[in-house]
Amino acid sequence: MRPNVLSFALIGAALLTPGSTWAQAKGPRAGARGAAVSGPAWISPYQPIADRILATTKDAGGNFAWDRLAFMTDTFGPRLSGSANLDATLRWAEAEMKKDGLENVRLEPVMAPQWIRGDEGLEILEPFPNKVPILGLGGSVSTRSEGVTGELMIVKSFDELNARKDEARGRIVLFNVLYTNYGETVRYRGGGASAAAKAGAVAALVRSVGLPGLRTPHTGGMRYEDGAPKIPTAAIPTEDADRFDRMAKRGQKIVLRLKMDAHFLDDAPSANLVGEIRGTENPDEVVLLGGHIDSWDPGTGAMDDGGGCVVTWEALRILKNLGLRPKRTIRVVLFTNEENGGAGGNGYRDAHKAELDKHVLALESDSGVFRPRGFGFTGSDAARQTLSEIAAVLKPLGADVIGPQGGGADIGPSVAAAKIPSASLEVDGSRYFLLHHTPADTVDKLDPKDLADNAAAIAFLAYVVADLEAPLQRP
Repeated sequence: MRPNVLSFALIGAALLTPGSTWAQAKGPRAGARGAAVSGPAWISPYQPIADRILATTKDAGGNFAWDRLAFMTDTFGPRLSGSANLDATLRWAEAEMKKDGLENVRLEPVMAPQWIRGDEGLEILEPFPNKVPILGLGGSVSTRSEGVTGELMIVKSFDELNARKDEARGRIVLFNVLYTNYGETVRYRGGGASAAAKAGAVAALVRSVGLPGLRTPHTGGMRYEDGAPKIPTAAIPTEDADRFDRMAKRGQKIVLRLKMDAHFLDDAPSANLVGEIRGTENPDEVVLLGGHIDSWDPGTGAMDDGGGCVVTWEALRILKNLGLRPKRTIRVVLFTNEENGGAGGNGYRDAHKAELDKHVLALESDSGVFRPRGFGFTGSDAARQTLSEIAAVLKPLGADVIGPQGGGADIGPSVAAAKIPSASLEVDGSRYFLLHHTPADTVDKLDPKDLADNAAAIAFLAYVVADLEAPLQRP
């Protein structure tokens, strides 16, 4: 995934716009966890609908989303673009959407890149032989069959590499950059290989972009600069990056051998999966929800982004089961190839170019499905006020924050093409980068209640936006 950098900084109270006069009412509403809220008169008719939606988090079906995610990830495993796993997942999900009673369920074809990891390994040859866990970065080239051997050179920044570039020739460069935030630190994962290659290095390693934890490397995408040599590149655990740093400070010479069989195949057929609840009055106007169904290959992609797919899909299932059909169409899309290409987001934009100006909101869930906090939003001030008034009804779920920025990699191409108001699900992200792109991204890390609450929050927000008398004002 490519998370919104601000997605994990939203804490504290809801950001209410001037003129919103919310106050807590006495006593809990039916089916809600906390106190009910009062607000402007226009929202009052939606309170009973909120009560019904929020009640789904407590009834016997409250574990439905988690159970569906567990089935998907347990059965099909990781879903790298072009893989048989992803294709089987899409066809299973298509059949399940039809069983749920969603309308216009279809697979919209997309061609996606196909990168194969192959066998890989990293060995310390000096000062004493042993192995280090690695994950090749998506898009990397392979080594020779015998591997690439070189003395390790450790740098803490691009500036340090440039200052010491004469030392880099023939060596394996490690970017040991402490994690600050994703937007800042991911630069070294994306561009480290080309920077090291231009200095004459034979391979590049990067300290995993994420929090220290249980010696797990974090994979992710990288890119080669035009005109720069292509050298193999991989991530190592934060613990091993620190270990190498300690060894170097002692004056120990570190010699490594990296072996990688990574390679690309021809682009493969894939698809975006679409399902809808058609609107009663303006069915050609669309509230778009979704996440990306592909994942990296070390774990099973439960958090990134199977959970995002399931909670947005579950929002429609909840509305369908409750018989709630708004004025406009609500559409869920499970996008393909977000992780290593973005073909799904671009494909949706191109396939729906003629109707993008009738998309009234696009919402993406790709920041995890932990305890809900609300929604990030990018759009007009008038639309922000409307969303703040809707979200305040979700205070019993703790999902009443409307943050300063919303969007996502999959909806991004469509949002940019038609200036669609954009939102993102916001959650407690404190554990997100402990699990991100690692073998530990499995369903047991997620709480069934969190998934149910996120789905309910999305369902209510989407329903009200789709039922407004006038669409949200564009920027």
